[in-house]
Amino acid sequence: MKHLVIVESPSKSKTIEKYLGKDYKVTSSKGHIRDLATSGKYGLGVDLEDNFKPNYKIISGKSKLVSELKKEAEKSDYVILATDPDREGEAISWHLQDALNLKDNYGRVVFNEITESAIKEAFKTPRKIDMDLVHSQESRRILDRIIGFRLSKLMQNKTEGKSAGRVQSVALKLIVDREKEINEFIPEEYFTIEAHFNDFDATLSKYKNKKIEIKTEVEANEILNKLSNAFKIKDVKETTKSRKSKPPFTTSTLTQMASSKLNFTAAKTMRLAQGLYEGKNIGTETVGLISYMRTDSVRLSDVFVSEATNYIKGKYGSNYVGHVKLAKSKENVQDAHEAIRPTSIKRTPESIKEYLTPDEFKLYKLIYIRALSSLMSDAKYLSTTLLLENNDYEFTATGSVGVFNGYLEVYSMYEETTDKYLPNFKDYNSNILVSKEITKTSHFTEPPSRFTEEKLIKELESLGIGRPSTYVKIIEVLKLRKYIEVKEKKFHPTPVGIKVTEKLQEYFSKIINVEYTSNMETDLDKVAEGKEVWYKLLDKFYKDFEPLVKEAFDEMEKDAPETTGEVCPECGKDLVYRYGKYGKFIACSGYPECKYIKKEEKKVEVVCKCPKCGGNIIVKTTKRKKVFYGCDNYPKCKYALWDKPTGKICDKCGGLLVTKKEICPECNK
Repeated sequence: MKHLVIVESPSKSKTIEKYLGKDYKVTSSKGHIRDLATSGKYGLGVDLEDNFKPNYKIISGKSKLVSELKKEAEKSDYVILATDPDREGEAISWHLQDALNLKDNYGRVVFNEITESAIKEAFKTPRKIDMDLVHSQESRRILDRIIGFRLSKLMQNKTEGKSAGRVQSVALKLIVDREKEINEFIPEEYFTIEAHFNDFDATLSKYKNKKIEIKTEVEANEILNKLSNAFKIKDVKETTKSRKSKPPFTTSTLTQMASSKLNFTAAKTMRLAQGLYEGKNIGTETVGLISYMRTDSVRLSDVFVSEATNYIKGKYGSNYVGHVKLAKSKENVQDAHEAIRPTSIKRTPESIKEYLTPDEFKLYKLIYIRALSSLMSDAKYLSTTLLLENNDYEFTATGSVGVFNGYLEVYSMYEETTDKYLPNFKDYNSNILVSKEITKTSHFTEPPSRFTEEKLIKELESLGIGRPSTYVKIIEVLKLRKYIEVKEKKFHPTPVGIKVTEKLQEYFSKIINVEYTSNMETDLDKVAEGKEVWYKLLDKFYKDFEPLVKEAFDEMEKDAPETTGEVCPECGKDLVYRYGKYGKFIACSGYPECKYIKKEEKKVEVVCKCPKCGGNIIVKTTKRKKVFYGCDNYPKCKYALWDKPTGKICDKCGGLLVTKKEICPECNK
C-alpha cells in the first residue's frame, strides 16, 4: 500500500477514499485517541514541577484501534493526517503522529469541505503539524483539567454541586445574575399618548423640541387637557433607506438562527450540521453538502463567491448582485476557516430534498439561503416620517414601503418585513389634520428577560467566552448537573446552581468572571499564533489559582441542610430546609434524584367585599410578584385594582374607593 489517510469520523472515510482512488486507504481515528491521565498531584495528569508536562494515555476502549492504525501505518509508504481543520483536529493529528511513531513519513492536510475538488487540492500541499495550534489546545485542556478537577472536588466536598469549570461556571453566573436582576426588579409605570386618525396613529414624542417622558397618570391627564383635536403638519420627511443582508453563518449565528426559526436546540443543530458536512448520498454521488461547521469566521472562498455571483446574475439579474461581507475586527477569528456555506450553490435545497430528512432539509435550506443572500444587493425602502404639532407638543408617525427587495427576494422567509403606509400628505389641501381621538395608555417597565439557548450563546460570543466547539457542551453540562432548568425555552437556575455560584464567587471572584475568562481566551489564541509560551501562561494562572483553592478548602463552610423531622413521601429520605430564589422552602434531601418540594398552604388575606359579585376582594400577586387586589371568584368575576381598596363604595360608578387619596380609580375622583 502506498498511502494511508487517517480522518476523525468513519462516515467521511468511504467518501474521501472514492475521491482519492486505489492508491489510498482511508481509515478513521474515531475522534481523540489519547487524553490526560489521572496520575500525579491531584490526579491532574500533568507534572506541575516540570513546565506542566502532560502525561497522556490511550483512551479506554481505543487500544485495539490504535494498534490497528499502527500496523496500517507501518505497511504504508506515507501517512496523511486529515483530521478537522481546527485546534482540536490539529491536536488529534499530533497525537496520532506521536502514538503511531511517525517521523518524516507523514503529512498533514486540511480542508473546509468534503468535495472531490477540495480534497484533491488539499492533498497537493501536505504540511507538518502546527505545534502552536497543538500547544493552544493542550493549554486549554490542561487549564480545564486543573480548574475542573480542583473546583469540582471543592464543590462536592462543600456543597451539593457536582462540578465546576472554567467557562461552565461563568456561563452559570450569567444565568444566576440575570435571575437576581429579575427578582430585584421593581416595575415602574409610565404612559404614552397617541392621536388616532382615519388612516394612521401618531405618538407623542417631544415637548418644545425636547424628548418627553410621562411618569404618572396625573401628568398624562394634564397633557390631554392641553391638547385639541386639531394638529398642524410640521414636516413630512421622505428618505430612501437601505437594509443590508446579513453575513453567512458562523457556529454561533447558526445555532441562534436555527433556534429562533426552526425551533432546534443547539445540540440538534450541530448534530445535523455534522452530518451535512461529512456527506450525504444524493443519488449520483456522496458529497459533503456544507463547509466545516465549527467556525467563527464569515469569510467565503473566492471560488464560492464567483460561483454564487454568476448564479445570482443568471437567476435574478445583475441588479441583485451585492458584495462580499468582510469580517469585523476580531482577534479570535481563526483565519484558515470559512463561514458555514453550501459546497455548491448549484445544489439548491429543492434539488436534493428527496435525499435529506425533513430536519436536514430545513437546516440545509437555512444555510444555503443565508450564504446566497449574503452576496445579494441591499433591499431598499421609502421611509416617511410625519411630524405633527399641537400646543408645543410634537407627535410622530412613521411609514415604510419597500421599493426594491434585493436580498429579501430569497431571504424574506426568515426576515419579517411589513409595509406600513402613510397617506400622501402632499395631496392634502390643508396643513391641519383632525384626530378622531387622543388616548393615554399605561405601561410598566419590564425586567430583563431570562436567557434562552439562543440568547446565552449570543451573550457568550459577544463577551469573548468559549469558542465555536464549546457552546453546545457548556449548555449541556449545566443541564446535566441540574444547575439549570429549562422552562418554556428559558433557563432558570436551580437552588443548587445558585448555591454553587454563590460559593464560587465568595472565593474565586477574581477568576470566575467574564473579564478574566475572556482575557484567558485571548491569551490561548496568542499561544495558537506563536505569540505566547503555553507553559508560562499556565504557570501564571496556577500561581494565582491554587492559593485560592487551598484557602477555600480550609475556610469554606460546608453546607449542612437542617432537617425538619419529616420524611419525603416519595422516596423516604429526610426532608430538609433549603434556600432558593424565593426564600426558605422544604424539600427532599435526595435532590436531584428526588425533586419533591413540600407545598406551603397559601394564606388568603381578605380586604373587603367585591362590589360586582359579592365575593371577596383578596390580596394577589402577578407572576412578577407585583401586588394587586382582585376578586376570589376569578375568572367568573374579573374585578381588580392595583391600589388597596378601603371598602367604601363610589357614589358615581359603584366601584371601590382606594386608600390612595381615597379616590375611585374608575372615575379618578
